[in-house]
Amino acid sequence: MKKTIILLLNVMIISLSYSCNAQSTKESGSDALSKGDKVAVYYFHYTKRCVTCKAVEEESKKAVQDLYPEAYNKGMIAFHSLNLEEEKGKSTAEKFTVSGQTLLIVKDDKTVNLTNEGFMYARSNPEKFRKAIQEAIGEL
Repeated sequence: MKKTIILLLNVMIISLSYSCNAQSTKESGSDALSKGDKVAVYYFHYTKRCVTCKAVEEESKKAVQDLYPEAYNKGMIAFHSLNLEEEKGKSTAEKFTVSGQTLLIVKDDKTVNLTNEGFMYARSNPEKFRKAIQEAIGEL
């Protein structure tokens, strides 16, 4: 009985990880940035999302706003949530060669992919996720 429960839990965890697994990305230029944006945080998602997908968006947006309130208000750092099933999301995703749920931080020709950190820590350890965002923006 115990082995059956462990097996079922493992199957559930694996299936959830596949439903929220991010796709690979390539570095891209700043052509997707609006004028005045120095750093852009892009969260690409689909219409139908799991709890973790929603948490990645909420925690990353909150981190950007809380860590850099002045820069955020002045437009020096921008957060963009883009649905991959809508035209704007599709066109921006093509520029960054994104094909699934992805969290990118972009400045000029540098791109940092924080998708793995987002899906690992947004719900279980938001402070660690916030620190990863802060480090990535600091490096740029």
